[in-house]
Amino acid sequence: MLGNNEPSYRQLVDNITDYAICMLDPAGRIISWNTGAELLMGYRREEIVGHSFACFYSEDERRTGLPERELAIARREGRYESEGWRIRQDGCAFWASVVIDAIHEQGELIGFAKVTRDRSEPRRLEQQRLEQERRFRLLVEGVTDYAIYMLNGDGTVANWNAGAEAIKGYTSDEIIGHHFSCFYTDEDRLADVPERELEIVRREGRYQAEGWRVRRDGRAFWASVVIDVIHDRGELIGFTKITRDMTERKQYEDELVRAREQTEQRNGELRTLTSFLNTVIDNIPTWVIVQDRTSGRVLLSNHGESAESRQHSSCPFGERLSPERILAHLDGEAGKVLMTDHPAETEITLQTEEGKSRLKCRTLVLQQEDRYSDNLMFLIEDVTEEHAANELIRHMAHHDALTNLPNRLLFGERLSYALRQAGDSGQLVGTLLLDLDNFKDVNDVLGHQAGDELLGQLAGRLGEALHASATLARIGGDEFAVVVPACQRHEEIEDIACRLVSISRAPFLINGHQIQTGVSIGIALSSMPAASAEQLFRQADLALYEAKRNGRNQYEFFSPRMEEMARHRLDIETDLRQAMSNNELLLYYQPIRRSASMDLSGYEALLRWHHPTKGLIPPLQFIPIAEETGLIHEIGTWVLTEACRAAMQWPVEQVVSVNLSPIQFARRNLVERVSGALEASGLPSARLELEITESVLLDETQRNLETLRQLKQLGVRIVLDDFGTGYSSLRYLRTFPFDKIKIDKSFINEVCESREALAIVRAITSMSRSLDIETTAEGVERVEQATLLQREGCSHLQGYFFGRPGLLDPQGRCHVKLA
Repeated sequence: MLGNNEPSYRQLVDNITDYAICMLDPAGRIISWNTGAELLMGYRREEIVGHSFACFYSEDERRTGLPERELAIARREGRYESEGWRIRQDGCAFWASVVIDAIHEQGELIGFAKVTRDRSEPRRLEQQRLEQERRFRLLVEGVTDYAIYMLNGDGTVANWNAGAEAIKGYTSDEIIGHHFSCFYTDEDRLADVPERELEIVRREGRYQAEGWRVRRDGRAFWASVVIDVIHDRGELIGFTKITRDMTERKQYEDELVRAREQTEQRNGELRTLTSFLNTVIDNIPTWVIVQDRTSGRVLLSNHGESAESRQHSSCPFGERLSPERILAHLDGEAGKVLMTDHPAETEITLQTEEGKSRLKCRTLVLQQEDRYSDNLMFLIEDVTEEHAANELIRHMAHHDALTNLPNRLLFGERLSYALRQAGDSGQLVGTLLLDLDNFKDVNDVLGHQAGDELLGQLAGRLGEALHASATLARIGGDEFAVVVPACQRHEEIEDIACRLVSISRAPFLINGHQIQTGVSIGIALSSMPAASAEQLFRQADLALYEAKRNGRNQYEFFSPRMEEMARHRLDIETDLRQAMSNNELLLYYQPIRRSASMDLSGYEALLRWHHPTKGLIPPLQFIPIAEETGLIHEIGTWVLTEACRAAMQWPVEQVVSVNLSPIQFARRNLVERVSGALEASGLPSARLELEITESVLLDETQRNLETLRQLKQLGVRIVLDDFGTGYSSLRYLRTFPFDKIKIDKSFINEVCESREALAIVRAITSMSRSLDIETTAEGVERVEQATLLQREGCSHLQGYFFGRPGLLDPQGRCHVKLA
């Protein structure tokens, strides 16, 4: 049946590792066995061929004739699909998805094709995901009295909790990505109040205020707002914002003030108004205390137990507190109010039977006509929950979510503090940078959930092996860092490094698998007061590189010789300057296909460097150097010219896509260089696509935008690459009319497994259609990804599934190697 294609088909099937694929004769005996079957079932090909496939079933299933019944169904109906437990060679059971297809030739049954896939891990992951979602909902979404959310650096909403939805009226789908100024009144927006508030937060770190805000339905409410800034490595990355609906309290306060004024004006109605006031005060959730400024006597208290009045009331503050105890803590605030005649607000912490309570206290003067009988009014709210929520967000901003260890930001602060404490004492401050060896293999073989479990277990081991004075942090990915302050001897740090390497060698048990790994450690020491945290971290990073280069699973101390690595970069630069004249630079081409028809729409040109002695050098090793030295301008012009020349030999409907470096925009002749490449090759401008990243729009924005407009006027198509990975992707679509956006492969990788990734891709494609912008999905590697993206309306597809980058032959044809 397969004809000349049979060897290729068999090689393709044999090389599949994710599925166990075997062929059965009509009696159910195995006649072929692929690599995936060997990995999943444990049998080698020579061990299993000729045996009945019933050996994969339990004894009970074999005894009841289940294997034969499945073959009978497949024989009768053409296919049989099921899920159930199957048995590996070592006796271990696993949950499997099985498909058996009957194979006929000229109407006669000649055998069966059987495909088996291990579904144990998806079941476990689904259970773990549900548990994580439950905990997350309990932790954050359970808070409904407060709107807790985060803003990006530009003020757009980044996330949204149930309290925010309840108070503001927006769902998360409606508001995420929009600027938070939509919560302000028209007058406040015209006065730039939102931007001024963010400016205060950037300058002072926090902003607190009360004022009118607007719900989704247009109704205004009185809000208490706290905005805090979030920094990472000294760079502002966003804000945390907590909002509470204080409309009821505002109304009660206003009613209280108005009632007091009416009391002074209408002495004849004093008794009725007094009764009304008492009713209002007794029923508001805010604790109101009125004190005679002269004698200090408590005139009114709607909660707690007064030492003078002994009038009990229901207290919303946990254990009943006396007004005298509260006033003792607010004596200083009262003095400020009397001196300045302005209300004051502070927070105090009191110990109660239920624990510590955080109280927000507002102090103001109730002025009388003679000014000598003024009273003080204290409005007190329990903000313990709000404070705890704020502390939680602060903790999340400084700690790693997976391991709960300090993150890079907090690690830098601890290291700087240790250096300051060491001062001139001559004590050593040690910085250890750890990298988990072969972590990528664990992710690739067992999955990212297993990788996360490994990181969690490693963090536990490292923490137990360190003294309490040391700081263990997760820097990112599989990197950890340790600060060891106030060491007396070099050997102390070495002992710690030996201990960490040793405990990391012991096997880890992950989901029934024993994983043998280790850590590589780079160490930097400093007893010099002038040493900075950045210097120590950089030196430790150089030492870590040396440890990994020398074989991993060991440690290295920083030494000046490691600076020689910089010389290597200089060598790359020197060789790169000669690469152009020596014809060492090459262009590879990767196909891009139309999603609807799967026709070839063109190619992306990808730069490669074939060094005469070092072989093929990856772009990441020389392009950054080319950008730093300015060589990217000459190289970029060559790439444009060669790509346009090559495209002239392709069918007229095919385009060529060329990446532009942000550095190329620094020179004003970029438009002339593009125009020159088109003119020299004769390529119509509509067949050239220029890909840029968001960084082009971050620097010299207006000038770069003008350059892009001039390029578009030439007739070339402008493509926004890596869409969705930056902070302001949506804003850039409004800034410039792009012809196409490329969805970053980080979303494509998980689009079939992650609801979040699918939601992002779906939002991008939907938005693009509404803006009449084409989309290209990068990194498509599997058929199910291609099928899903095609269904979601992505207009173009690119990735190893359609072909790896390849060279042109002398006739200008591009030969690509299929993945």
